[in-house]
Amino acid sequence: MSNRYSDRVLALAGLAQALHQVRRIAETGQSESSVVQASLDSVFRVDADSTLAVYGGVRDLTSGLRVLRGYLSKETRDDALPRLAMSVLQLERRFVREGDVVDAVAKGLEDIASRATELGSTHPDVLSALGGLYADTISHLRPRVMVQGNPHYLGQPGVVAEIRAILLAAVRSAVLWRQLGGSMWDLILSRRALLEATDDWLR
Repeated sequence: MSNRYSDRVLALAGLAQALHQVRRIAETGQSESSVVQASLDSVFRVDADSTLAVYGGVRDLTSGLRVLRGYLSKETRDDALPRLAMSVLQLERRFVREGDVVDAVAKGLEDIASRATELGSTHPDVLSALGGLYADTISHLRPRVMVQGNPHYLGQPGVVAEIRAILLAAVRSAVLWRQLGGSMWDLILSRRALLEATDDWLR
């Protein structure tokens, strides 16, 4: 694929996919298990051979690519998810500068990886561990990512743990986006190129 934004689009789709599930869970208390699994699996693929391998394959990113396409083409008007994405991208800038936090997250993921392999990344025990890792590390950084939704669901520990776990995956995609050369300017000046790359992956 010749478009130089191809890999960056995958990372953006990973971010969009994770945050779309965060919003869904916060509002309905329910998530799409297979989509969430694709997001959570990505946090354990630290040494993947390619950007696509981080997410397991195009099929596992289809949801995120569709969500991303809706915003890049301006067919989707809801601005809550872009606001959430900007918060995560800002948080990523702070996160990568805090070496102790980066090390703590890496160590935590290493400790959780065997359980995720044995039980699956969407198992309640794994969600609880990932959510706890986010709460103990990244959630202390500013700006904090504020998730809005139905108070009934946001008051349930299991829902909160799942949201935090998926936010960890969102930050992982944000870090990858920057590593691939992505910047806020891309979102402003290169929207057409990003949309073309997204369409290429969805074909």
